[in-house]
This record gives sequence, C-alpha cells and structure tokens, in this order.
Amino acid sequence: MTRPYLPLNALRAFEAAARHASFTRAAEELHVTQAAVSHHVKQLELHLNRSLFRRLPRGLAITPEGEALLPVLGDSLDRMGEMLQRLQDGEVREILTVGAVGTFAVGWLLPRLNDFHTRHPLIEVRLSTHNNKVDLAAEGLDCAIRFGDGGWHGNEAMPLFEAPLSPICTPLLAASLTHPTDLLSHTLLRSYRDQEWSQWFATARVAHPPPMRTMRFDSSLAMMEAARQGAGIALLPPCMFAHALAMGEVVQPFPTSISLGSYWLTWLKSRKPSPAMAAFRDWLVGAAEEPG
Repeated sequence: MTRPYLPLNALRAFEAAARHASFTRAAEELHVTQAAVSHHVKQLELHLNRSLFRRLPRGLAITPEGEALLPVLGDSLDRMGEMLQRLQDGEVREILTVGAVGTFAVGWLLPRLNDFHTRHPLIEVRLSTHNNKVDLAAEGLDCAIRFGDGGWHGNEAMPLFEAPLSPICTPLLAASLTHPTDLLSHTLLRSYRDQEWSQWFATARVAHPPPMRTMRFDSSLAMMEAARQGAGIALLPPCMFAHALAMGEVVQPFPTSISLGSYWLTWLKSRKPSPAMAAFRDWLVGAAEEPG
C-alpha cells in the first residue's frame, strides 16, 4: 500500500495557526518566524488545492475546508505526541476501549478485570456500558460485549457463554411461591423482550397463563434493584448476580430457566484487531471457560 505524502511541517503550522487564528502566535509557539508559518500554510493549500484561511486585515478566518481538517489533524498530532512520549519513557502502552452490556460489566467483567491488568499491565482498558444498543464506529470502540444471537451487521462476533434466565426475587416474596402459577399473582419484571415470561411459563409447563401484570425495564441492573426492593419478581440471569444470591439479598425460587441468547464479543469486520484487542479476546475466552 502506497501511503500519501504528508507535509508534516506544513500540517503543524496550519494546526497551530488555526488554533490561535494567527500566524504570529503560531510562530511563537513553534519557535519559527511568522513568514515561515505563512509559507508552510501556503504550501499546504497548494498541495490540497484548497484555501484553508481567509486572510483578513486583522487576523485570519478559517474556511469550511480548514474547519473540517482541524479536529482530525489536532487529534492525530495529540496521539502521535502521546505515543512518542511513551516511547521516550520506555513504555509502549496501548489503550483499549471496550463497550459492555451493563449487566455483564458489573456482574462478570469487573470482578475479573484485575486479572487482565495483572497479565497485561501495559494495556489500559477504558470501559463504557450500554443497554445492548451500540455503534462501534460512531462511539470509537475497539470492541463491544453484547447479548443476543451473534447477528450484528458488519461485525465479527465471538461467543462467550450463555446466560439462562430464571425468576429472582426477595426471600419474603419467595416464601409465598410453591408452584410456578403462584408467580401470576405478583408483578413480573421483564426486559424489552415481550415473550420472555411466556416462554419461561411454557418451559415450566404452565399452559396458556392468563394476562400478566408486568413492569418493563431497559436495564437488567435496574430490574435487579427493583427485585431487591421487593417491587416484583424479575426474570434475570442468575450467573450475573451471583454475589446478591450468595448474600441472600435475593433468591431463585424455581430452578427452571430459559436461554434466549449468549454474550458475544464483537468488533468491526473492517478493522484488523490490534495486539491489545487480540490479548483481550484471548483473555476473555480463557476466563469464560473457567468455572464460577
């Protein structure tokens, strides 16, 4: 692949002049003459065949083309400077931006993330949570962990593990439950998937349950908190709330569960995984295979 010619001195001169709206102040920052800055910018404009500034009697006004170039160039110069500093310090650190479903992040990833840091001390993980709706490119994510069937357009998807759903509630509510039909007298907490309780009742061999009183949530974490406060009975993956179950804050009144999908690690098909992405992927696979 032939890379385009990049006039780096001219790009630095333009970026500084655009930030200061002044050739003079840019020259002071770069420790060159005002004429040198003006010359570099003019050479860049000739190279692009575009005007980047309008020269005014009292300063500069950036053109639309210049406005489009400035943020990209500024970010690139910052990243180059950051990497050069790391090389100078003798440590090449990689930043890995990961998006994760909130339930997975809190219930599974965070308790194990210190192990990843111990194994890969030069990879800085930047974690953001989402409610299963994520745009990798728009949000600048290297990879994302989602729940579903693996069918996300334009994405590679690697399965991690299933997370079957089962009723979860307070011990007080559980004391009134002896048969799955008893659930129908309580408020049932559910996600955006309309049929999940119907599927659970079918698996529990409760035929054609009557209309159910439900409360809908866009976050399993919020649903768990509602269940913890006694607002109803939630249909959640027990493996993501092992701590609350172990502490006795909530219980699983019936063993019946249903599987509606798996957790997946996803990344853009158009992007070759970086060394940090590959290390995180391999660590996830190994951690997912461990019991508990």
